[in-house]
Amino acid sequence: MLSRTADHLFWMSRYMERAENTARMLDVNYQTSLLPQSAAMAEQGWRSLLSISELTHDYQSRYQGITARQVMDFMVRDERNPSSILRCLRAARENARAVRGSLTTEVWETTNQTWLEFNRVLADGLLARDPAAVFEWVKFRSHLSRGVSVGTMLQDEAFHFLRIGSFLERADNTARLLDVKFHSVETDFFGNASEKDGDYDFYHWSAILRSVSAFEIYRKVYRNVILPEKVAELLIVRPDMPRSLSHCMHEVVTNLKLVANQQSGETLRRAGRLSCDLEYARIDEILSTGLHAYLTQFLDRVGDLGAGIARDFLVACD
Repeated sequence: MLSRTADHLFWMSRYMERAENTARMLDVNYQTSLLPQSAAMAEQGWRSLLSISELTHDYQSRYQGITARQVMDFMVRDERNPSSILRCLRAARENARAVRGSLTTEVWETTNQTWLEFNRVLADGLLARDPAAVFEWVKFRSHLSRGVSVGTMLQDEAFHFLRIGSFLERADNTARLLDVKFHSVETDFFGNASEKDGDYDFYHWSAILRSVSAFEIYRKVYRNVILPEKVAELLIVRPDMPRSLSHCMHEVVTNLKLVANQQSGETLRRAGRLSCDLEYARIDEILSTGLHAYLTQFLDRVGDLGAGIARDFLVACD
């Protein structure tokens, strides 16, 4: 496969996944902002979201102060923000258009229709009336795109690059989503929540579980009250949880093996080691070092892995 084609497929799926996960992060912050809390704590939640998304500088260069409405506008429909949902869906569509010959008609039409309909959603003013509905719509369209890809595409190299992009982006965003909670309370977590923070933790962790479609899964797996350490275990080391770090990295490694070339050995080794670290990790060991510190290190390793994949497969030299 031409590296140029692989690049478009990889980034098409990454941008679609990024749009979904931006919607998920905004949704969890929007839901928690509705809980009883001080104005300072509510502002800190939005500030943390910008920080974790690495958008603080860009936001401050365009807006005065931090408000929920401004942050949502910036991250949903701001043309100047390269990570906004609007820009991500446009980028996904443009990458799909560049490789239409490698996609089924259903995949192309779903991606193109998502872009067109999102513009209509914004023009209709739904973001101002009901932000949660917009976030749910974006998640639904991403699910539809992924389902159409799995259901209609030949499982060849094109399909594998789509999967690599999706799961690498998902791993990155699941880690960032988990980290939002800790930045919002300006603390780390070492496995023991105080009584004072008990109610606060319950509502915030509940919102996080719902944002990754894991609330019912948590109840089925643990059959217990929502405990921060169990939520962390579910979203980090459980291999059967679709959005966990362990599951995502397993999928990345599986698909990398299927497209491996002569120069990708080191990248595959690093991906395999990260996957194995998660497969054999214990949540109490992770929490003993602090969850924020662990997630920060994980994000660094995922970033390094993405750079390796770009170097080995995606740099257009054909």
